[in-house]
Amino acid sequence: VQLQASGGGLVQAGGSLKLSCAGSGHTFTDYNMAWFRQAPGKDREFVAGITWSGRTKSYTDSVKGRFTISKDDVKNTVYLQMSTLKAEDTAIYYCAAARYAATVVRTSDEYYSWGQGTLVTVSS
Repeated sequence: VQLQASGGGLVQAGGSLKLSCAGSGHTFTDYNMAWFRQAPGKDREFVAGITWSGRTKSYTDSVKGRFTISKDDVKNTVYLQMSTLKAEDTAIYYCAAARYAATVVRTSDEYYSWGQGTLVTVSS
């Protein structure tokens, strides 16, 4: 599946952004989907994931209660709604696809298709 991420930008601390990741080539119901991010000088980290069925979602602790992952199988798009943004959320955000499974996998090695990344900058 080919992935195209969009929606990044510059936002003030406390603001909101919604990232989108559109897929082509295969339906999202065949994949678990996730968002990762990489801040300058840091390793890529898991942010949020959703299983192929949409029934299970998982978040890293630092974004729980602020970020929401969702998907629209008709549009073949996965979203990341980000609220109450903080300066430490500044990073390049990547969407990724993994083989469908009952649980969300948090390790990047399990994801074999990646979008190009979209930059989120939060000013304090």
